[in-house]
Amino acid sequence: QVQLVESGGGFVQPGETLRLSCAASGSGFTVNAMGWYRQAPGKQRELVATFTPGGSTAYADSVKDRFTISRDNAKNTVALQMNSLKPEDTAVYYCHGLVTTPWRGTREYWGQGTQVTVSS
Repeated sequence: QVQLVESGGGFVQPGETLRLSCAASGSGFTVNAMGWYRQAPGKQRELVATFTPGGSTAYADSVKDRFTISRDNAKNTVALQMNSLKPEDTAVYYCHGLVTTPWRGTREYWGQGTQVTVSS
């Protein structure tokens, strides 16, 4: 079984920084893509930043130039450096993975979510 475990959320003031991390664990799996989504109260879950299966990165327009996604393929981890945080970045952030296993094929996996709150 594959699990995605996030860490690093918290409460910060506008303009401050946070770093989220996510690690995929299990056995016999291959990560094809990995990234971050978020869901604010009353809103749909939306893409924040991700590595695509081809290895490129994609960002939501609202976070470009403020957030940076990075990864360690050997450790199956992905991180999100969030700078210049704004109140509108407040949401639950979810790690997302497109993972292949011999027994379930390729499917999406989600972490449990980590709360990010930006407020003065």
